[in-house]
Amino acid sequence: MAIRIHFTSDDFARVRFAPRPAPLQELNVALMKMCLPDEELLFGRWRRRLLRSLPAAAAPLGDLVPAGSAPLFIDLFTTTLEEGFDAVRATPPSLVRSELERVYAHHPAPVPPWIRDLHRGEAHAWHLLRRAQQAAFDTALRPVWPLIQDLHQAEFTRHAVTAAEHGVGSALAQLIHGGQLTENTWQLETGTARPDRDIDLRGRGLVLVPTFHWTGRPLLSDLPGRPLYLTYPAGTGLPLTPTGARGTDDALAAVLGRSRVDILHRLADAHTTSELARRLGVSNATASAHAAALRGAGLITTVRAGRAVRHRRTALGELLIRRAVAS
Repeated sequence: MAIRIHFTSDDFARVRFAPRPAPLQELNVALMKMCLPDEELLFGRWRRRLLRSLPAAAAPLGDLVPAGSAPLFIDLFTTTLEEGFDAVRATPPSLVRSELERVYAHHPAPVPPWIRDLHRGEAHAWHLLRRAQQAAFDTALRPVWPLIQDLHQAEFTRHAVTAAEHGVGSALAQLIHGGQLTENTWQLETGTARPDRDIDLRGRGLVLVPTFHWTGRPLLSDLPGRPLYLTYPAGTGLPLTPTGARGTDDALAAVLGRSRVDILHRLADAHTTSELARRLGVSNATASAHAAALRGAGLITTVRAGRAVRHRRTALGELLIRRAVAS
């Protein structure tokens, strides 16, 4: 199968690389990977470990994918969990109904009662879905989320530099192995037996989202009224582990806490409280509390800029980070 994406001149101007990872989309692909057979030794061990550790609260997510095809309304690319939950809940009822009907159209098993309630828009069913997504994220992704953020930042920087130096076309040509860009068409070989697919962007633009759990073909989210989102594998081909997220600043993290060390790393450049919250995947109140503790220790400064405040490392904070990295 080949995917051919056809651009207009406006679309080339609207190609974007997602600047931050999308928690719900990364969760979706991690769960997809978990549901594949154990053909890969390392991912097979990861899969079995994750299956054993997922809590019962996450079980309803399996009902959403009865035959290996998930409803499109859970493909969300927001940069925080809370925004993702809100966006899922804001899905037009007609799309929720049509997608649930699609994924259950050829599935012989009875439809679970809570799925029927979701089809009707019952509030308790939406609450059940949100709780399941939260439980799955906390188990599968939260232990490795700092690593995912760092990997995503490196991937974003690499392609941003390529686009700046050589143009968007060069960045697209290097993005996916075997991809070819000829004039206004980007062709991607997927290695599957499915029919070829042609997508005309027609001015909608394209958003490129790296994932660090998926190792298969590019994944597309093509919904009316929004850009085409293309999720592509960008990892090493190995499962992510919590130990991989720990750097040489473990001793500093033992004193300050991992979140506060992450903030210190990011504050080489000034960030607002809301920017820090998005980067860490926490609420603004939590980010503000961390910043207050670091400011009280003399590790960051805070200055007001209009209605927002901006934080930055002090010389002492810079010294601590440099020593931690060098140790």
